[in-house]
Amino acid sequence: MDYKSDIGYRKETLKKLLHNIQKSEDLIAKALYDDFKKPEFEAVLTETNYVISDLKNTIKNIQSWSKPKRVFPSLLNFPSSDYIYKEPYGNVLVIAPWNYPFQLALCPLIAAVAAGNRVVLKPSELTPHTSSIIAKIIEKTFHINHVEVFEGGVEVSNKLLAQRWDYIFFTGSVAVGKIIAKAAAENLTPITLELGGKNPCIIDETSDLKLAAKRIVWGKFINAGQTCIAPDYILIQKNMKVNFITYMIEEIIKAYGKKIDKSPDFARIINTKNWLRLMNMIESETIIFGGETDANKLYMAPTLLDEPSLDSAVMKEEIFGPILPILTYETENDIDKVVSRYEKPLAFYVFSENNSFAKKLIKTYSFGGGCINDTVVHFSNKRLPFGGVGHSGIGAYHGKLSFDTFSHHKAVVKKGNWIDLPMRYAPYKDKLTAIKRILDWI
Repeated sequence: MDYKSDIGYRKETLKKLLHNIQKSEDLIAKALYDDFKKPEFEAVLTETNYVISDLKNTIKNIQSWSKPKRVFPSLLNFPSSDYIYKEPYGNVLVIAPWNYPFQLALCPLIAAVAAGNRVVLKPSELTPHTSSIIAKIIEKTFHINHVEVFEGGVEVSNKLLAQRWDYIFFTGSVAVGKIIAKAAAENLTPITLELGGKNPCIIDETSDLKLAAKRIVWGKFINAGQTCIAPDYILIQKNMKVNFITYMIEEIIKAYGKKIDKSPDFARIINTKNWLRLMNMIESETIIFGGETDANKLYMAPTLLDEPSLDSAVMKEEIFGPILPILTYETENDIDKVVSRYEKPLAFYVFSENNSFAKKLIKTYSFGGGCINDTVVHFSNKRLPFGGVGHSGIGAYHGKLSFDTFSHHKAVVKKGNWIDLPMRYAPYKDKLTAIKRILDWI
């Protein structure tokens, strides 16, 4: 077995993985439901189907992605042929989160395998049913020396991080991301960190409020708000606020019914610790809509908050739950006072029919990725890089970029021997002027 250099072997193994996932689709959806009541539609859309699509795309393109890429040579090296070779890093550690526990475990793994690496996967202990089925699928698909799954909690993660790796890929919180970065720094291990942040959603007076509300309700409350690229707070033109709230309430009821706790389409909070954290965020706030909770069922309704203080608990950190603060602005300076208060976010959303206003905001602020007049959907395009900047992450992936992320790009110059230009060799007397002209020209 030569998974490092045998691209045919990698491709066949990925086909086997595709077969095993397709056979297990119903079991995966059930595991996601058992872990935190993820609706089957969301399980298919954001987990199994996404992974299957990623696998098919990787299998289709692995040969072309793996080929050395010829680049235009430097005149200084004449005559030569120059190439970029893709080689695997070696031993890769992938640490996956709980919010999209199947997709965010399998997609990095697929790319790492395609690039020729040996992979150790640590799925989240907070989603034990999903982690268990991932382990079974991996065991059926791969030789243990190629891909191995380690289940368990923080102690397992710490033991894994204590080992030396050639690459580490982590998806999760900023706080844990800092721990990963420190561990990687001990051995100068390259890393990708997919983190999060307080993602603003800005709405101006030209926007289609009803359509904006519909798209925001979907993007915010899918997975019960437990999405790293979900809108974290609304900043809306002050005179549009009342109508917007009316549309938001209408769209929430349209999506989940009047008895949201009975809806089969609304997930639950992952565990008691996170439920209590979210409860603390709404405890002293003015609730416009929602606020109903059930500790026993880890349920929290979609909740709209009216103008919380920027110093409040809900505005101090990423919410990561079904709570949406609604703030207002009058001037662009008001927008800047809020957005600039936080670290660079993973996502940024603008709803506006004013193209110059939308483009100005997109250019003004640094963020991982985003949308104009929609939310979340930029994640779905495999031709767009997905990743953060600053505190929201390091590195990016998706599509071909995923393969490149797990590959070292090795530069090679193949020099011709039929002529050997004397310009570079000592003695250098009377050559300086000529070499300066050549350097200026190229």
